[in-house]
Amino acid sequence: MVFFILLLSYVIGSVPFALIVGKWGYGIDIRQHGSGNLGGTNTFRILGKKAGFIVTISDILKGTLAASLPVLFHTDLHILIAGIPAVLGHCYPIFAKFRGGKAVATSAGILLFYAPLMFVVLVAVFFVVLYLSKYVSLSSLIACSAAVVYGLIVQDVLLTVVMTAFLLFLLYRHRTNIVRIISKTEPKITWL
Repeated sequence: MVFFILLLSYVIGSVPFALIVGKWGYGIDIRQHGSGNLGGTNTFRILGKKAGFIVTISDILKGTLAASLPVLFHTDLHILIAGIPAVLGHCYPIFAKFRGGKAVATSAGILLFYAPLMFVVLVAVFFVVLYLSKYVSLSSLIACSAAVVYGLIVQDVLLTVVMTAFLLFLLYRHRTNIVRIISKTEPKITWL
């Protein structure tokens, strides 16, 4: 049952909502535009607010659904562990030639199910940093760092370990963004 849940979590994470919304709603393969990432940020930039919100919310709910699998199937598998394959599925989706997004929204969706209050706090942190910096990538990294701090404060060892791993993974996935932020060539949002 554990293997089935982990596999199902990966499949759920692999659903490329940015590709689906782009192709079905706009006749555009979003992988051919902007950063080429199948995520909310690139969708906002290429297709606009409506499509961006649809993709972002859908990607969040992927993580939430994946995290809920142990409860739905009445197993003892930890919620955070069940959510990890969904993050990998979003980044390396089997339905989109293993070329996906950066997993910020999907990771957040896992936290929405695991600790809703922390999710609200992290969303607030994200938008405060976004308002001040106009950088989505920087806001994502700081929000994830805040999740690590939250885990340390509440002394949740597994949460701290998982969020530290997510932070390191996000740093890797955002390495080009970090270079562009330092060189001041990273695109800034204009809608906030």
